[in-house]
Amino acid sequence: MATTAKIRVEGNNPILALQGFLKGLMADGAVGGVLVPVHHFGRGMPMPTLVTDPEQLLGADPLAPAFPMSSAKLLSRLTRGQAGERIAAVMRPCEIRAFVELVKLNQGSFDNVVLIGMDCLGAYDNANYRLFLGDRDPLEATLGFHGLAGADAAADGVGIATACMACEHPSPTNADIVVGVAGADLRESIPAMADSARGEALLSALGLQEIQSSNGRDTALASLVEARTAYRDAMIERTKAVTGTLTDLSEYLSGCVNCYNCRVACPVCYCKECVFNTDVFEHKPWQYVEWAKRKGSLKLPTDTIFFHLTRMAHMSMACVGCGQCSNACPNDIPVMELFRTVAARTQESFGYEPGRSLQEPPPLSVFKEDEFQEAVSHMA
Repeated sequence: MATTAKIRVEGNNPILALQGFLKGLMADGAVGGVLVPVHHFGRGMPMPTLVTDPEQLLGADPLAPAFPMSSAKLLSRLTRGQAGERIAAVMRPCEIRAFVELVKLNQGSFDNVVLIGMDCLGAYDNANYRLFLGDRDPLEATLGFHGLAGADAAADGVGIATACMACEHPSPTNADIVVGVAGADLRESIPAMADSARGEALLSALGLQEIQSSNGRDTALASLVEARTAYRDAMIERTKAVTGTLTDLSEYLSGCVNCYNCRVACPVCYCKECVFNTDVFEHKPWQYVEWAKRKGSLKLPTDTIFFHLTRMAHMSMACVGCGQCSNACPNDIPVMELFRTVAARTQESFGYEPGRSLQEPPPLSVFKEDEFQEAVSHMA
């Protein structure tokens, strides 16, 4: 049976308890650094930070309901090649799933990294996190989000990101250690569960007290999954209804300005050179004029629909639904909803779930002779 250890909480402050837990991993030399969200500027956004000095974990906030960017792509940079030291990465479930996909594509490695997966109760997008934070100290605001320290839980009318409301994966998979936030009484203790031989060894070395139960975690997670799955299904149906034709899709994406922020923010979009940044799409002035003459007018910038269709073709199989595309859009286009809708169809068709297993190859990288027999029979 895998070890479940108790991270003791003192003073009703689970943030300090988790900081101490991470310090413990660094103190005995088990890891040389920790990748974790850290508040750097008092009231700023907690950003993924590689911490090598345990004393600088003071601003670390693994429980922060903020998700300014996915750390999956950052971790791929830290593990693509020899870093010389093992690092621990504190990640949300969607970040781990994205990292698994990157490793499959030779964009990262599990060799020198310890994955510490956090149960995810959801996070605000960047704009709403600032509203949620207001004038409060960010660590106090985090405690308030989790119903601790007597602080207000949230600003009126501010809800977590749509991607989080539609995420049916609140618990981490493929982590070495799982921090069981769901269902835990964070005023007293936080369960930490070994989910690999490496995680087992690390927890044992810390000498934490073992416990038999994760304090109702399974029940809490089941309730979250049920609510989120229902929201996801309704969201997909709403999106299908307004993107079913090319005209509808054009209207849906009409505010796109070709900034490509969604591509940059996507954790599984890793190409060093994108075709949309090449001269293929550097059109000549006369071409614009000719295209405009055909219909009497030409919407600018051009190629916006083609850009999103190309990204869907490239990324729908690997989409983990993290919502960073929508988070990065300057014009609030619900890109995540569109991608999840398309991804649901393509992933279901191949029976594939991104990030589920490192041993499961991306469907488009393998050939199966008996695949899609119904289509082959129809063509014959």
